[in-house]
Amino acid sequence: MASISTVFVVLAALFWGLSGGIGGILMADGWNPLVVSFYRGAIGLLFVLAWLALRPQGSGLSSGRMWFWAAVAGVGVAGNFAFYFVSIAQGSVAVAATLMYCAPVFVYLVSFTLKLERPTLLKWAAIAMVMLGIVLLTRIYATGSGGVTLMGAVAGLLSGLSYAVFIFGFKYAAPHGSPQAILVIAFAVLATILISLSDTDQALAVLGTPSWPLFVILGVFGAGLSFILYIVGLNHTAPAVASIVAMVEPVTASLFGVVVLGESLAAVQIVGMGLILVTVTILSVASKS
Repeated sequence: MASISTVFVVLAALFWGLSGGIGGILMADGWNPLVVSFYRGAIGLLFVLAWLALRPQGSGLSSGRMWFWAAVAGVGVAGNFAFYFVSIAQGSVAVAATLMYCAPVFVYLVSFTLKLERPTLLKWAAIAMVMLGIVLLTRIYATGSGGVTLMGAVAGLLSGLSYAVFIFGFKYAAPHGSPQAILVIAFAVLATILISLSDTDQALAVLGTPSWPLFVILGVFGAGLSFILYIVGLNHTAPAVASIVAMVEPVTASLFGVVVLGESLAAVQIVGMGLILVTVTILSVASKS
């Protein structure tokens, strides 16, 4: 069972990585990042609704605390999807995915502030290494040379921060309800936020566009199956193992960007990416073990 669960986590990370590339294709065709994010979340909502209908036991829908924290998680995942695709549109899939992978660093910083985690020299050193990796990856010291705009870099970091908000919201909602009920509320909040911010005409145009299969694939694999596989997989996967295999996501997204979308990275950016991925993975494994 443990090996199958690990495969579920790997598949979820793989699907999330591919979703960045698919979103990049759609935005290259002129679709707004918010519209792309909305359809990713809305189709995901249909999947978690079906999951809740099949497994309604212990939903916790009568708990006010569960609703509150699930809504917080929804705000987080809405920001994560939206800022991620904005970062891709303003830079590249590889840079956006790697910056989003910095989410554990934001979790640590928030945990330090709330005194949920004790800061140590090792943790501060790891955070400093990630920051150095971000500087190398985005090449903010050489404006315009790396094809990454300031907005793209900031949006990538905000996507990671938003994912940290989702993690905290989900964590505090979990004792009061089932994962499927929490995700239903979170994705409903996501859909409400993003449709209110999106171009309504373009959102409706998706229904009649030849590109609609890509939107469906994005929603099914980028939010529907992936979240379910990840949560089910975590039940029997060691946290340290889950942290390591999660690196499949930025690696897959980067390869998709280079091979399919024709993106390129300078040598210093590759060094920065490696620094971030290795440091964050070690930090996560050390913490969860």
